[in-house]
Amino acid sequence: MLNRILVVEDSRAFRNYLNLQLKQIGFEVVLAESLEAANNIISQDTDFLCAVLDYCLPDGPDGEIIDLVLSHKIRAIVLTAQFNDNIREHVIAKGVLDYITKDSSASVSYLIPLLKRLMANHTHKALVVDDSITVRNHVVYLLEHQYIDTLQANDGQQAIDILAENPDITMIITDHDMPNKDGITMTREIRNQYDRNHLAILGLSGNNDRTMTARFLKAGANDFLYKPFNQEEFYCRVQHILDMKDATDELYRIANQDALTGLWNRRYLFNENNNKCCDNRNIAMIDIDFFKKVNDTYGHDGGDRALVTVAQIISIYFKNEIAVRFGGEEFCIQHCGDYQEFQSRLDSMRQRIEKTAVQYEDLQIHLTVSIGVSSGNEEQNLEEIIRDADDLLYQAKEEGRNRLVAR
Repeated sequence: MLNRILVVEDSRAFRNYLNLQLKQIGFEVVLAESLEAANNIISQDTDFLCAVLDYCLPDGPDGEIIDLVLSHKIRAIVLTAQFNDNIREHVIAKGVLDYITKDSSASVSYLIPLLKRLMANHTHKALVVDDSITVRNHVVYLLEHQYIDTLQANDGQQAIDILAENPDITMIITDHDMPNKDGITMTREIRNQYDRNHLAILGLSGNNDRTMTARFLKAGANDFLYKPFNQEEFYCRVQHILDMKDATDELYRIANQDALTGLWNRRYLFNENNNKCCDNRNIAMIDIDFFKKVNDTYGHDGGDRALVTVAQIISIYFKNEIAVRFGGEEFCIQHCGDYQEFQSRLDSMRQRIEKTAVQYEDLQIHLTVSIGVSSGNEEQNLEEIIRDADDLLYQAKEEGRNRLVAR
């Protein structure tokens, strides 16, 4: 996703201030001070995430810059020092993403989260559910204008079927009054499988029933809008929903991911067990041999580099399994499938680690690992299988290290 922003602003002080603020958060900024300068830039380069435009320029006092930028299919956010209903309607009618009153530093405080949201939207996919193709197309246009991928369904049952086939959907925007299955019934059924934190739902309805908001929210929707709605309110609701979801996802990641290696942590292994368990569960416990000696010789930074390298190799060989930093220099992998194939992959991984020289400053650290592998049965819980694998790991250590022991 592009991180380039075109800023068109005639005030040198404000232009430089925007440039500084946007660069500090990782955006690449291209500056123009006039309509002519902007035209020279975009006639050669239109690869921008968005353009931030001053409504009134010396050579374009009536928003001409908006038409120029939109004609090159660049999304636009408009800054205006003067605000009234006529300007608002004029700007919104052109199809800009948003407008901001340029009256204080608060305008930049509003702009920056807006651009961050735009940058993050490509990670989301929305399912739009409405039996009216006109409404569906309008909502899809609004979402895709914000870089959100979309799918469509014409009733609640079709939406449930599409959701089952597309687990990467992060948001559903649904009407209520539809054939086959209405929006509230669909929302209630979806909430039996997906909670509010993992799948956001925005309810819509043109029904005059003023209890509709409460009914949707009680069924499990994150928010609700009456139709017809205006673009500004729709975008505000969508942005709020996605901001909340992204914040929740980040908290989940912090709580369940090992900060050093990027692997899942022990908490994740046990919390996710009910969702990811299988009848033929296999567990491998992996320990770096003589890791204390690595720390004593190369220091904790060298030890950390060794842990990260081993974790990266584990991720290469077991990208579809639950791979966990279990504690210290010990790792755990949960696998569902053929036990012999699992052992074969583990031993290939062991050999890869043995042959890999860990680069640390001007030094090379050579590592080996010992592995214990256990295959569970229906009567064993996860803790028991891990205990068996851990016993086999210690057996591998006693037999000389740098080997795999399984039963």
